[in-house]
Amino acid sequence: MDPKHRIVILGAGYTGMMAAHGIARRTRNADVTLVNPTDVFNERLRQHQAAVGQQLAVHRIPDLVAPAGVTFVQGRAARIDAANHSVVLADGNDLTYDYLVYAIGSATPRSEHAFAIDDPQFAQALRDNAEGVLTVCGAGLTGIEAAAEAAEAYPKMRVILLSRGEPGSMMGSKARTYLMNTLDRLGVEIRTGVTVTRIHPHAVELADGERIPTDITLCTTGVVHARLAAEAGIAVDDAGRVTVDSALRSVSHPEVFAIGDAAAIRQAYGTIHGTCQSAIPAGAHTAESITRILRGKDPRPFRFGYIHQPVSLGRKDAVIQFTNPDDTPSRWYLKGRAAIAYKEAVSSSPLKFYRSKSPIPSALTKRTGGRHNPTLSKGSSR
Repeated sequence: MDPKHRIVILGAGYTGMMAAHGIARRTRNADVTLVNPTDVFNERLRQHQAAVGQQLAVHRIPDLVAPAGVTFVQGRAARIDAANHSVVLADGNDLTYDYLVYAIGSATPRSEHAFAIDDPQFAQALRDNAEGVLTVCGAGLTGIEAAAEAAEAYPKMRVILLSRGEPGSMMGSKARTYLMNTLDRLGVEIRTGVTVTRIHPHAVELADGERIPTDITLCTTGVVHARLAAEAGIAVDDAGRVTVDSALRSVSHPEVFAIGDAAAIRQAYGTIHGTCQSAIPAGAHTAESITRILRGKDPRPFRFGYIHQPVSLGRKDAVIQFTNPDDTPSRWYLKGRAAIAYKEAVSSSPLKFYRSKSPIPSALTKRTGGRHNPTLSKGSSR
């Protein structure tokens, strides 16, 4: 009997979990090993809930992947030896691979005097300052959701949202108006057209020199990418994301697949931005691609079109902007109770995928974009 192929997946976020489940469920000719620093699955779609201290269900990664036959290794990858097809862990152990799936997500840059959304101390800081001032830097979806959750959970807290642009600027006018009205109802103070230049222990400094007094600062601006791939000589773009071809393989190391925030995935309309709705399809597609390769077939190109921009506005409200494949807003949106139900369905769906006894076809997790997203020519997605 031929030895099994060794598949190592770095990162057990939404995309790494999807790839691990998909490969293991599709073939018995592979040993699939999933590596992650912690053994608890991080539901990033609910980070704004955890950030204000809401008690969420705990999902252990070994329990989720063991039924599919995936081996879980709790550890942190310290180095990739691309020449020898090996991943060296921080504890000195190493894992050899025939195919590597690089699914290490991005993170918000740390600031000395500010919290990040995933900081476990943030919830306690909110409780300690329930009648104080929270300043949220950045009005992307993470900043909006965090500001709304905090304002609802702590009605005596003054919540300030700072942004260069208008919150919800990617939405259509009706959805954006609803979002702004809801933030106003929750008492969130919005200041646009400002740039944060420095964060002090109890103040946020703007480009014009103004200092905004604050008790707590939450930073949700920008992302950084792990340097493991670049340090291993794997081709990356200027942001540190692995440059991939149309099948999501590294353009410099075809035995390496990169997915999720870790990859610069190019489509006809541009490069995909980090989001769960693109990460899960990329993981499912990579599972299909590796399985095809193991069976002597060529992988197919990855095609993805956006569907929506779901935004929670506390536990009692939400707004969903439906989009065109290129992520521009369509005319349709949901608000209120319908939006709450839709957002919950979206947030809970990944765990249903991981618990499935059958592999999830990538076609069921996405739309391709149709004629608006023709397949790019083979080669680099740069």
